[in-house]
Amino acid sequence: MTTLFDSPALALLEFESIAAGYLAADAMAKRAPIARIVAGTVQPGRLLVLLSGGVAEVEEALAAGRAVSAGSLLDEVFLPAVHPGVIAGLMGERSPIADGLGIVESRAAASALHAADAGLKGADVALVELRLSDGLAGKGICFFTGTVSAVETAVDIASAAVSPGQFLHAVVIPQLSPDIAATLHTSSLFSQNLQK
Repeated sequence: MTTLFDSPALALLEFESIAAGYLAADAMAKRAPIARIVAGTVQPGRLLVLLSGGVAEVEEALAAGRAVSAGSLLDEVFLPAVHPGVIAGLMGERSPIADGLGIVESRAAASALHAADAGLKGADVALVELRLSDGLAGKGICFFTGTVSAVETAVDIASAAVSPGQFLHAVVIPQLSPDIAATLHTSSLFSQNLQK
């Protein structure tokens, strides 16, 4: 089975209509020989479609998906040379929190993915967590860690990468409280943290 790690390009499309999203996903899968396509529903009733493969193939598939999206495409991101840290974040890997913590929050999942990639490429930081929609009412969020100055740079770059109209909020927290750091180490989901 092809993993997301095997391909240089990654794209994420976020659809308001689940039906239109599946139609677009089918068109993308049939249009170009992409390495992997994953589709699934997220809150609040949206469909995310993630593609990976060669740059040209993913671009061609994206064009096919856009053409049949019936105006339901909320946001999208195309990363022709995705940072490996983004893939690790998508797979649930976490980095321990260092001196600084930066958080970038967007109204859409695709924008958070773009922000994570931009921040990782633009500064010497790691991802603590990358969450796309689940438990966030459709929002996306990425947490960066590193030195405070590196985190500040990453947050600035990541915030600028968010699609127009999708940016919600960004903060940098130096020397995060150990109690809060402990909750973020495993999950930012409230219900999971209650069980500890």
